[in-house]
Amino acid sequence: MIIATLAFYLFAAMTVASAFMVIASKNPVHSVLFLILAFFNSAALFVLLGAEFIAMILIVVYVGAVAVLFLFVVMMLDINFSELRQGFLNYLPIGALVGFILLFELILVVGGWQLSPDALKVVAAPVSDLANLSNTEQLGSLLYTRYAYLFQAAGMVLLVAMIGAIVLTHRKRPGVKKQVIADQVYRRPEDSMAVRKVEPGQGV
Repeated sequence: MIIATLAFYLFAAMTVASAFMVIASKNPVHSVLFLILAFFNSAALFVLLGAEFIAMILIVVYVGAVAVLFLFVVMMLDINFSELRQGFLNYLPIGALVGFILLFELILVVGGWQLSPDALKVVAAPVSDLANLSNTEQLGSLLYTRYAYLFQAAGMVLLVAMIGAIVLTHRKRPGVKKQVIADQVYRRPEDSMAVRKVEPGQGV
């Protein structure tokens, strides 16, 4: 029990420190690396809670895809971050207002738990007919039985988002040259090359 408690405090402290360094680092590449570290520590916290499937998804999806994608985008794009930070003070009042609203909502949630201590136990209690199954089996059973329609709706939303991204990427824009595979395949040799007889000592 002591080892589990020490591990929780260690991973929680590393998660908070990594999250702070994400917004405090001046180098965007370092921010993405600290974000990956925060994801790993969050996955370790889920393992301690017994949610091994969520921990695996967090590492595979967020660390293996999203964070690495952010890292490659930041490293490949020539972004002038000094110009982006110049208008920071202009958005400070709006950011402070949004932060205050989020803080107020968190206080309401925590206050609700304090007023009703049994609410957290009810939320965390396993479903009675799935109590003998593992964490992954319980999650799969709930998704594909009780929440099947919501799961399909989420898949449709992701499908529409993917189609929208493809349409926006392949839209016709003036001044952009695109590769036409059919024209390259069916071109004639005489249109693409010419055989000339070059005299000795002369150029083409």
